[in-house]
Amino acid sequence: MSFPRASDSAKLLIIYTGGTIGMVYDDATGVLIPMGFKEIKYHIPEIARLGCEFDMHAFNPPIDSSNMSPDIWIQLAQLIHGHYHNYDGFVILHGSDTMAFTASALSFMFENLSKPVILTGSQLPIGEIRTDAKENIITTMEIAGAKKNGEAMVPEVCIYFDYYLFRGNRTKKNNTEKFDAFYSLNFPPLAEAGIDIQYNDANIIKPAAPSFSINTKLNTDIAVLKLFPGIAINTVEAVLHTPRLKAVIMETFGNGNAITAPWFINCLRKVIDDGIIVLDRTQCDGGSVELGRYETSAYLKAIGVTNGNDMTFEAAVTKLMWLLGQGYPVEKTRILLETPLRGELTEK
Repeated sequence: MSFPRASDSAKLLIIYTGGTIGMVYDDATGVLIPMGFKEIKYHIPEIARLGCEFDMHAFNPPIDSSNMSPDIWIQLAQLIHGHYHNYDGFVILHGSDTMAFTASALSFMFENLSKPVILTGSQLPIGEIRTDAKENIITTMEIAGAKKNGEAMVPEVCIYFDYYLFRGNRTKKNNTEKFDAFYSLNFPPLAEAGIDIQYNDANIIKPAAPSFSINTKLNTDIAVLKLFPGIAINTVEAVLHTPRLKAVIMETFGNGNAITAPWFINCLRKVIDDGIIVLDRTQCDGGSVELGRYETSAYLKAIGVTNGNDMTFEAAVTKLMWLLGQGYPVEKTRILLETPLRGELTEK
């Protein structure tokens, strides 16, 4: 369904973490500097017609998204939690390179979210003539303030980019040069902006309870093992024997297939027996892991490899960090990895 614009009473908090979207040219020096409240109103005068109020909070200094870290995710979660009752929605201006990681991490740290938390960015700075920043900010603000019967239209952590609103933990950056830099191959958009904004109501998650809370405990003792033809035993062992390792994301072929060499199977079996979680995630952006569908994945299921289903890499990383941070027993963590907690995977 469509919804024309932000509610007249909506009040938003715009959080600028850093990234291309928030950079403007300083008239005196000619260099790019982070924008503030005055700059956003100057470069996007149209936001005055949205009919909503907004405040700004800027990270100082701004953070290049390549330097994004779990500590900053926690700061963002705490910032939103601290201002939760003062605003109807939250807009996070973020560098595009790690935006999907931040969106995924926030989705797991938030419990019973009933307000929009929408990340957006741009491929060109806001001061450029052909910038995509203006449309992305305007529509993100409109969606963040949109209500129906007094309730938020999209009470989820999302990414908005180039006319599409995606669930944050279903999204990947797939292009460094085009304006449509993100996609979500395994889950449809939550909204599409055209003449009107069309909302996909059936796929939007509503809060199970009214009590919003955050849980910011994270454990980063994970590693990634990306398979390729010809991978050597010393490479595999180096990853699997990382100090303090709690879990490994194993990026496999196709539907979750891997090599069947005895040495490889033995390496995996040993670490699994030692209590290390091995999560199987396909290298393909679309589709799902189906352990046991082919002979080349049947043995993985037999030795206790965990099924990553159709999670993105970003969701797998942040979900593992969050689950490990809770200190659950290994078996419970494995079960929860295969269970949709925030709409991050398709239940089978």
